[in-house]
Order: sequence, then structure tokens, then C-alpha cells
Amino acid sequence: MLKIARIQITMTVVFGLLTMAGCKHQAEADVSVPNANPLEIRVNPVLLGQVTVGEARWQEVTVSEKVAARVETDASRVARIGSPVEGRITKILVLEGQHVKRGQVLARLHSTALSDAQFAFIKAYSQQRLSSRSAERAKQLMHADVIGSAELERREAEVLQASAEVEAIRAKLQGLGMSDHAIHELEATRKLNSDYPIVATISGTVLDRKVTPGQIVQPADIAFQIADLSNVWLVADVPEDQAAAIRVGKTVLASIPALPDSKIEGKLSFVSPVVNPETRTVQARMNLPNMQGLFKPAMMALMTFESRPEKKRTIPDTAIVREDNKDHVFVQTGPHRFVLHEVELGMETGDSRVLERGVAPHEKLVLNGAFHLNNQRKQDLVKGGN
Repeated sequence: MLKIARIQITMTVVFGLLTMAGCKHQAEADVSVPNANPLEIRVNPVLLGQVTVGEARWQEVTVSEKVAARVETDASRVARIGSPVEGRITKILVLEGQHVKRGQVLARLHSTALSDAQFAFIKAYSQQRLSSRSAERAKQLMHADVIGSAELERREAEVLQASAEVEAIRAKLQGLGMSDHAIHELEATRKLNSDYPIVATISGTVLDRKVTPGQIVQPADIAFQIADLSNVWLVADVPEDQAAAIRVGKTVLASIPALPDSKIEGKLSFVSPVVNPETRTVQARMNLPNMQGLFKPAMMALMTFESRPEKKRTIPDTAIVREDNKDHVFVQTGPHRFVLHEVELGMETGDSRVLERGVAPHEKLVLNGAFHLNNQRKQDLVKGGN
């Protein structure tokens, strides 16, 4: 009887030990198993049930393209001002950067060509008046039968010729820049004035001054360049392969590094109909109001526009793991195995990112729960190290 009791006790102990071993084995099976590959993780069914596995999704994505741009003066608001007569600069009245108004005198010059034209006008004008008086006397003499009609006609022809010459020289003086008021004053005073003013033809800012006192200028020379900077252009050279996505009226965004707080939005006002054969780009521009003068010509900028929708693979933000300043995802390599893969991501679209490369088509990856999976991987590495 004692012997039987001992056998029962022995069996009970063995059974208990087997039960404890089984529980320990089950407990070990319920945790992730460390792996020699630090980027790989093997997970148990419990952890696997907490993540979502699937493929990258194809969807139409409107990609934002960025191209280099620059601020330029509005060509329709630029004036290159010179002197229509040859002369020597006697005085400079404005300098670069100065704001001027239309009609303001920029410089003065002494022109003998102007005084010669004025002298010819006075001579022609005097001859016209003399011819007119002669024709009037001829009319009186013909009525008194002193002269014939032929003489009257000859004198009237002289009046017409003198008048035509006056008008021709008047037009020449106007072409040289003399106003009607100045010409009438010349008629009245017969006083020559060789002092010629170079006048601003528009209101704006003096961008460039090309003359100095004492310099002789010709009619083809440019003395000043003035621009109205209340409106400027933002010009971009769009690569040829992206040009199909731009058109007049398209909304674009822009930023200027020198003005980090500036947020610029507008519509394209011009898209070149031709491709620059040297740069293989298409020029596009937008109008940029500049009443405060913040945007200065030659400033560098970035122009952003949306291209045509394209089908691209996307993954949710919950699939992305950030490691060593790089983007990664967990790719499934077996029923319970996942490996951390470095990927290249594109633009954001809602709560997703465009998957450029790093995962082959039809490969399964963790779409949701990648953060928790990565934490478990790190814990496994620590346990393996211990």
C-alpha cells in the first residue's frame, strides 16, 4: 500500500513538472522571437492581430512641381529715356533709386542742333508773315487795277509755300521735344533757347543712369531707365517635360527666400508658345502687385504649380517608420515575419504619402501599426543583447 502511494506521488510530481514546462513553452511562444537580423521581427498571433497588412494603394495624385523663378520688372511699365537731339549734358537732376513723376526734368543739355532748328523756324515764320502781307497788298492792288490776277496768284503761292515750310519745321521742333507752348513762345519772342530738358515720360523709379555732366549724347543714346515698380513680374523657366501642365489662368503659389514670411498666390498671365532651344524650358509668368515695394527686380523665388493627375502608389502615414532621418516600412516576408525596408517617399496627399521606390508591386507591408511593431523590434534587440 505504501508502495502504491509513493508511485502516485511520483506520477503527480512528474505531471506537474510536465505541466509547468508546457506553460513555460506556451509563454515563450506568446512573445516575439529575437532574430539575428536586427531589421527583422517575428511576431506572435496576438501582435499580428494588432496590425493591418496590405499593399500600397494606387490612386490619382496631383503632384506639386517646384521650379526656380525670379522677380523682373514689368516690361510694359519700363521707359528708356534719351535725348532726341545731339547735345552736351550740363546738369544731372536725379540719381538712381529716386522716384520721379511723369514730366519731371531728369537732366539738361546744351544743343546747337536745337538752336539751329529754332532759327530755321523763326526764319520760315517771318517769311510766312511777309508773304501773307504781300498777298494782302496784291489783292488791294488788283482791285485798283494796278496789277493783274497772275501776280496775285504768284504771291498767294508764296504764302502756301512759306506756310508749308513753317509747319514742317514746327513738326521737327515737336519731334525734338519742344512743346506747343514753347513753340508759341518762340514765335512771340523770337528768342533762341539751346537749353534742352530730358523729361521723364512715365512715373516710376530711376533704375539706371547712363550719363554724366559734360558727356555728349546722340539721339540713339539712352540716358535714363525708369520703371514703374508698383507691379512686377514673377518669371519661371518651366522644364519642357512639365510645360504641358501650365496654361494662362492656372493658379500658382510662390515664395521668395529673401522674404520668408511672404505667401504669394496668383494666376499665370503668360505662357510662352515656344520652347527655349538652349535651356529646353518654357517661360511662364504671373503679375505681382508691389505697392509696398517689397519685391525687387532680380530677387530669386520658387514657383509651385500642380501638374496633371497621375496614378501613383500611396501608403498611409501609419505605415511609415522614421529611423536615422530616413523613411522605412515593414515588408512582410513570411506569415509572422516582417523586415524593415528603407523607402523613398514623395509628396503628401491627405493622410498618405506617395511611395516612389523601396517596395516592389504586390509586396505586402504593414499599413497600420508600424510604430508599435517597431517598438517591439527594438525591445527584441535589447533582449537579444542581454
